[in-house]
Amino acid sequence: MNGNPSTTTRTHPCGAINTGLVGDTVRLAGWAARIRDLGGVTFVDLRDRWGEVQVVCEDGQPLELAHSFKLESVLAIEGEVRPRPDGMVNQDKATGAVEVVARKAEILNPCAPLPFQMDHIENVDEELRLRYRYLQLRHAELSHNLKVRHLAAQAARRFLSERDFLEVETPLLIKTTPEGARDYVVPSRIHHGQFYALPQSPQLYKQILMASGIDRYFQLARCLRDEDLRKDRQPEHTQIDLEMSFVGESDIYALVEELMATVFAEAAGINLATPFPRMRYDDAMNQYGSDKPDLRFGHPIYPVDDLVPGCGFGVFESALESGGTVRCLRAPQLASYSRKKVDELEAFVKKRGLAGLARVKATADGFDTGVAKFLGPEFQQKLHARLGCQEGDLVLFGAGPAKKVLQALGDLRVELATREGWIPEDSWAFAWVHDFPLFEQDEKTGGWTACHHMFTQPQDRYLESLEDDPGAVRAQLYDLVCNGVELGSGSIRIHRRDLQERVFSLVGMDAEEYEAKFGFFLEALGFGAPPHGGIALGLDRIIMLLCGAPSLREVIAFPKTTLAASPLDRSPGPISEAQLEELNLQIVPKANDEGDDR
Repeated sequence: MNGNPSTTTRTHPCGAINTGLVGDTVRLAGWAARIRDLGGVTFVDLRDRWGEVQVVCEDGQPLELAHSFKLESVLAIEGEVRPRPDGMVNQDKATGAVEVVARKAEILNPCAPLPFQMDHIENVDEELRLRYRYLQLRHAELSHNLKVRHLAAQAARRFLSERDFLEVETPLLIKTTPEGARDYVVPSRIHHGQFYALPQSPQLYKQILMASGIDRYFQLARCLRDEDLRKDRQPEHTQIDLEMSFVGESDIYALVEELMATVFAEAAGINLATPFPRMRYDDAMNQYGSDKPDLRFGHPIYPVDDLVPGCGFGVFESALESGGTVRCLRAPQLASYSRKKVDELEAFVKKRGLAGLARVKATADGFDTGVAKFLGPEFQQKLHARLGCQEGDLVLFGAGPAKKVLQALGDLRVELATREGWIPEDSWAFAWVHDFPLFEQDEKTGGWTACHHMFTQPQDRYLESLEDDPGAVRAQLYDLVCNGVELGSGSIRIHRRDLQERVFSLVGMDAEEYEAKFGFFLEALGFGAPPHGGIALGLDRIIMLLCGAPSLREVIAFPKTTLAASPLDRSPGPISEAQLEELNLQIVPKANDEGDDR
């Protein structure tokens, strides 16, 4: 092939070659995924993002050139489609019934020696994979994930547009405001000593849009937070952000349920049952030890505080006397767990702050082993009935401060479900968690902070007595959870300036401080902002669930490591002295633990 457009332009994607094209001449281009050079014939699996097809080079120029083919080189092939010989059909491939006999071939771009074997990329160190992310993205799994992401984004845009939402872009260079995480900051060249922040969310701007009369807004918003990373968190993420005027919680629920059903159907062919169940925050914490409970399986946490007095076991009784709680999990048919396995479970909860993990094994008549010998017969009888124990069940107890006990047993519940296969495959358990506290007390200062953010409307019954007992105030706030993952958080917002100022004051800001930080926002509320509410849904997390991916990194084209670094482009990195001078900045060496400036 001579490389001119008539021969390098494709007639078909690789994955589209099928028996209907037998006898046709096709022009293909893609990457050499596998090469089998047998001397007198060379087989090449040619890959593009639509799939792979087998190319046969058996004579002439294609065979001569094929001896110099390298893996992952870019090739152009012109040839005839023919059926594969009897017994050679590959049932695992969409193109497995045919092959292309090359008549012309060209190496469009040779590939340098590969840093790892593409067929074993799952065994490659993550840092190395991310450095050569473009190679990893050629892998069918990641290519599929990005396609699902595209379909989900398009479905969301279409759904909201059809319901009279306007897609409005909000600024990326904004004023720094406290939203719970650290801001990424950008120095201003023009305004000496002044800084922009990159948005943690479009929160204030979408509320200002409601004051502008936009009425229904959405955006696939890029958001950035300088916080510690984990598998479901990245320094930059995308959220399906929406806001509506003149709505209540039920309006948001109905719209989002229909949105999620549309996204899941169009992006992955999954049919969701709606409406989603609703669960109060207190019930979620008490039954599952989490405000994002995994409801695909049962096995809730059971309270036993009312049974403890006089039970005979001092550890339980002293926990209750000190203001704590006693809770337990019933693990069906796990009484056969070895001491080693139980010790592993105890180590698991100790890492989460519990002093230990008490246990008993259920028999036909009561309980045996563990702490059973300390427990009175009345306690055992009532516990057996409450849990609905069957012979062979294992009961695990946590005792201590309520928050630690619930969180530890909640994590243990999920750990056991994962180990024992309690979670059904291909199941989707959505729920709304609502009725959250609006404020929580800072353990160090004793002051009040907002549980989520400061712009959430208190429930109406607390409006008159907001300052009397902030810890009792409940918010018009809701989270959408699925399979133990928080997919979105939203609320009905404060739309009156006077109420917003009261909330600022409750979290410790005086008028001078909140005017300096939020004066522009308060002005907007004061000029006739309507009642409004909304939600931000994490697009990355949605795609992670849809693709069954283990982390967000598998559904983002160019993710960061857990240290918020990019091995691909080596960011973050230094800037030149000239840039520093232009910005009027100076780098001060960071002192180490000994106080040296090295």
